[in-house]
Amino acid sequence: MKITVFSAKSWDREYLPKANQDKHELKFVPSRLDVDHAELAKGSEAVCLFVNDDGGKESLGALNKLGIKLVLMRCAGFNNVDLEEAKSLGMQVMTVPGYSPYAVAEHAVALILSLNRKIHKSYNRVRENNFELTGLLGFDIHGKTVGVLGTGKIGQVFAGIMKGFGVKLIGYDKFKSDQLVKDTGLEYVELDELFAQSDIISVHLPLLKDTKYIINNKAIEKMKKGNVSTSASHLTSPDVMIVNTSRGALIDTKAVIAGLKKGQIGHLGLDVYEEEESLFYEDNSGKVLQDDTFARLLTFPNVLITGHQAFFTREAQENICSTTMQNAEDFLSGKKTDNAKC
Repeated sequence: MKITVFSAKSWDREYLPKANQDKHELKFVPSRLDVDHAELAKGSEAVCLFVNDDGGKESLGALNKLGIKLVLMRCAGFNNVDLEEAKSLGMQVMTVPGYSPYAVAEHAVALILSLNRKIHKSYNRVRENNFELTGLLGFDIHGKTVGVLGTGKIGQVFAGIMKGFGVKLIGYDKFKSDQLVKDTGLEYVELDELFAQSDIISVHLPLLKDTKYIINNKAIEKMKKGNVSTSASHLTSPDVMIVNTSRGALIDTKAVIAGLKKGQIGHLGLDVYEEEESLFYEDNSGKVLQDDTFARLLTFPNVLITGHQAFFTREAQENICSTTMQNAEDFLSGKKTDNAKC
């Protein structure tokens, strides 16, 4: 097949050809897929999309007119693709559900440690020969309660890592894992109880209709009250930390900003953002930031944001690309797999 790879970056050009092994013709396009750029797939039988490509009704319709029958997602999520429309058009959508739970889980832990011990601030101070410790006070993670919001593969790996810190683990998921309970001692609780008990909340849910904005104003009101000091010493007691390495729209950003302003939220670590498609994976350093909500997030000293890089390890890239190309092979052979979403 000829496959047009949208949103192609340097790592796609490196790892996809290795996994492809000259079986298919790959056409790399740096543009994101939308209805205006669908024409770039002309002459292809399949397209390969990433997290911020637009797989909505209009885009799929434009692809269908070009004869596209296969949508290969080189990621686990598919919330940016209209599956019902794809099915009605006779298009198959295939994903990469399990590329490396370790990559994302480890990044979540990195955000927790960096936020708590102010590593990013300390790094900048030391480079300027400033060795003052004021404002860098953290807290012992040992003994704290960590809420795992979503206990799929990534959530399970995350819980396993956090067990080593000597924390109390609680979790929420519609689908419970007895093995996780056995291995880590995690206790499943109701959602409101997780919000109320947790010192640290790490989000690992898929983005679905019933999970969108699962962290909202009501949820934040149920969380532990922060104790933010306005004094120069900034000696604060531990308060709730929220980390999201899953999907941006799981968190109502405006609600979180209100929580930060009130001191209800003590720390916020984000690798994803609900309006990230116009920001992430591009060098915008020479441009004026137009997203006022994101700009407001950047003003908080207790917020740490990375640009959707939790998946970005060598091992994950190798797994993503090999599974993506195997999906293409399975489509051609008519093999039915769980990776096919429609």
